[in-house]
Amino acid sequence: MLIDFFFTLKDAKIPVSIKEFLILLEAMQKNVTGPSLDDFYYLSRITLVKDEAHYDKFDKAFGMYFKGIDAVFDKNAEIPLDWLLKRMERELTPEQKELLEKFGYDKLMDRLKELLAEQKERHEGGSKWIGTGGTSPFGNGGQNPEGIRIGGEGGSRTAVKVWEARAYRDYDAERELGTRNIKVALRRLRKFARQGAEDELALDATIRATANNAGYLDIKMQPERKNNIKVLMLLDVGGTMDDHIARTEELFSAAKTEFKNMEFFYFHNCVYDFLWKNNRRRHAERFPTWDILRKYTADTKLIFVGDATMSPYEILQAGGSVEYNNDEAGAEWLQRFTNTFPKFIWLNPEPEGLWQYRQSISVVRQLMNNRMFPLTIEGLERGMRLLSK
Repeated sequence: MLIDFFFTLKDAKIPVSIKEFLILLEAMQKNVTGPSLDDFYYLSRITLVKDEAHYDKFDKAFGMYFKGIDAVFDKNAEIPLDWLLKRMERELTPEQKELLEKFGYDKLMDRLKELLAEQKERHEGGSKWIGTGGTSPFGNGGQNPEGIRIGGEGGSRTAVKVWEARAYRDYDAERELGTRNIKVALRRLRKFARQGAEDELALDATIRATANNAGYLDIKMQPERKNNIKVLMLLDVGGTMDDHIARTEELFSAAKTEFKNMEFFYFHNCVYDFLWKNNRRRHAERFPTWDILRKYTADTKLIFVGDATMSPYEILQAGGSVEYNNDEAGAEWLQRFTNTFPKFIWLNPEPEGLWQYRQSISVVRQLMNNRMFPLTIEGLERGMRLLSK
């Protein structure tokens, strides 16, 4: 049975080896864990998966293989009521929405401090207190054109700030592309050079040297011809970008294949004073943005990838980040990047027809000197031509 499970993981393109499989069998023989399917899941993941980037693939393969197998669960366990009841999102008419007041960032934060001092119990469906399902700017599950989401899940995407521990997922660089056209478009950005060891036959030079040597073979070697373009890719992750994961992963995978000298970092909504490379450890392993600006040379091609869909405060206001109080506005950091790297573009997965209706997209386009392109084949080709000039 477990041999088929091993091959299921291989089919899912998870790099598992025979040695790791034998370690799993040995651990089971020695009763390292209990007999439940949950215990086996954690044991097999620890022994078979070497990189966190493959956790999602492992979960899908595990679920597909063991589908229908009963685990040792407590069938009488209580299920929390919030798991069974999903509150209906409040639907308001356009006239009702117009009546809702926009506080502005500073007033919004001052009002939240007042409510935190006054409120003593839970509220639902109202327009004043921190609660759920109402029209108050504080809480979740309701409707307000500008608010602070506290707990719960977002729906209207109008939150100015979010108070919760949010988990994002790394983009998968090994995802199989749905089309080769993305790679073809990226290949417009190339600058070939021959560097390194001379391990390739230089045919023209060999013919010329042999002819000059009275016909005696004179072999000439040369370094391999490689794309010498340096690329720095900054990727928006989480929140509204969850709608564009598949397309962004295709771009990310193609870029890592085509650009051998490529570095990448993640940000959320807008760049601020730090970036990160692993979303599971983004609070522990942060890279100061100043270090990134100083590390890479000015000839590096800078590519932002993001939907630029956020509250305008997140770009223009100090402390406007949806997750923490940033000392400087995101606009200042964007300008530092564009000043440091003259060759830059922004790729936006949102349909280009919607850009005119998003205030934040207009702000980012202006900061990018209108170098924003849709994440389509045509948009990629236009962007790569601009970077190649």
